[in-house]
Amino acid sequence: MIKVLLVDDQSLIRQGLRALLELETDLEIVAEAENGEVAINLVEKFQPDVVLMDMRMPIMDGVATTKEIQNRFPETKVLVLTTFDDQEYVKAALKNGAMGYLLKDTPSEELAAAIRAVEKGYSQLGPGIVNKLLTQFPPNTTKQISNIPPGLSELTPREKEVLQLIATGASNREIAQTLYISEGTVKNHVTNILNRLDLRDRTQAAILANTFLSSL
Repeated sequence: MIKVLLVDDQSLIRQGLRALLELETDLEIVAEAENGEVAINLVEKFQPDVVLMDMRMPIMDGVATTKEIQNRFPETKVLVLTTFDDQEYVKAALKNGAMGYLLKDTPSEELAAAIRAVEKGYSQLGPGIVNKLLTQFPPNTTKQISNIPPGLSELTPREKEVLQLIATGASNREIAQTLYISEGTVKNHVTNILNRLDLRDRTQAAILANTFLSSL
């Protein structure tokens, strides 16, 4: 059972998320918090596996809360769920330890899948978020990079297809539907890709794929 803490300053949002996520048999909502200060106390009390974190909140916002949780409770994963896809929010959240960044219009099934992935240590980025991350690189960065990672040429054609879809921000479910394969097979491909390219997570894989997309 994956223990989840909901953090959002709007009670209706928290109630809606609880109602949706409690339909998943492997997810348990252990508590709710209306701001970051309360959230930190609840993390200490309940030791959740994943914190579903809003960004804009009174008293203590999502970025500061994420940083504090990662400093004090590194085993707890933070997954941002917000209405704001501003580049600075994305960069700040990931820089301070968030394992993923999704928008609140994410379908409930995809949200549940993202919680499971984050709990296992995989990064999760919503559609369009990868492109916002790439804008932090100066122009012509890719032209200045000449050393193609050696593992890239070792990827199978199917693994290259999966990597290209990761670069678009697609979830495992979306990749499976696009390639007409099972989610389990997608997970195996993702693991192989990360291992061969010596990457930590999907975020690194997405950035690499966008950098060397023409080489795939």
